[in-house]
Amino acid sequence: MSSGVEQSAKGTLRIGDWIVSPMAGHMTRGDETVRLEARTMRLLLCLAENAGQVVSIDDLLNQVWQGVVVTPDSVYQAVTSLRRLLGDDPKQPVYIATVPRRGYRMVAKVSHGDEHALPVIAQTAANEAFHPPGQAIKPRSGSRRLYTKLLAIVCLLIAACTAFYFLTKQRPLQQTAAAAVTPDPKSIAVIPFLDLTDTMNEEPFADGMTEELIDRLSQSKELHVASPTSSFYFKGKQVTVADISKALNVAYVLDGSVRKSGNTLRVAARLVRADDGFVVWSQTYDRSWDDKLMIQDDIASEVAKALKGSIR
Repeated sequence: MSSGVEQSAKGTLRIGDWIVSPMAGHMTRGDETVRLEARTMRLLLCLAENAGQVVSIDDLLNQVWQGVVVTPDSVYQAVTSLRRLLGDDPKQPVYIATVPRRGYRMVAKVSHGDEHALPVIAQTAANEAFHPPGQAIKPRSGSRRLYTKLLAIVCLLIAACTAFYFLTKQRPLQQTAAAAVTPDPKSIAVIPFLDLTDTMNEEPFADGMTEELIDRLSQSKELHVASPTSSFYFKGKQVTVADISKALNVAYVLDGSVRKSGNTLRVAARLVRADDGFVVWSQTYDRSWDDKLMIQDDIASEVAKALKGSIR
């Protein structure tokens, strides 16, 4: 990891709407908290430390995957996953932009430290406007007593609201948890594949690849496959595998991407176990860009055969 990334890991960063805490391993936005794996955090910090600049695939491999032998596919998948966590759209990015044939660029505003302290700084500046530098600002005793009373009232209100919430919500939550249905261990949802081609104009092919996979997997009597309507509901939405699993009541989620280089098409597929988020199978398929329908049928057949042995 570069020295800049090491420095960022010691404090907090504000990246767009997110406050990133590397030491805690998470980022927050309002009431939302998202935990990041160590490598995903290093990827985010690497891009943030070079905000506004293009970071090449080789640089990311050297800094994020230092000492580990991986292919550029690992970078593509990691960036795609990070975008989903940030709530970013690769077609209209506000966080990470793809620079065709060069790499990625952090386009969001990045600043060091927790900017929640700004109101306090602003108040200090206002005080100094009425008091010469070096002169102590003594709080009025009456204001101090009023502040203490207000603080006590606020604490009582918070305690009362908390007690009311747990008294009124605890039973419904328990009932909901009891009513939750455990997904069939051989159930799966195929999420629309991502178009990661340089021009991003192969979305119809990516959608067709998704539909072909759903159709091919549905022919297996051993698997229970979510319908295309349910799967395509999540197209373009920034949701986690856990959320998809809960919404569709499936044990596995299959996603992937489509890329193109010259006359070669590359389709990457990945099977994720929903209960722990682990990737249990992944494969990359390279085909000549001659017959799109034949490519979809060929890859769908191979994926269907591979998944039968991976889903237990």
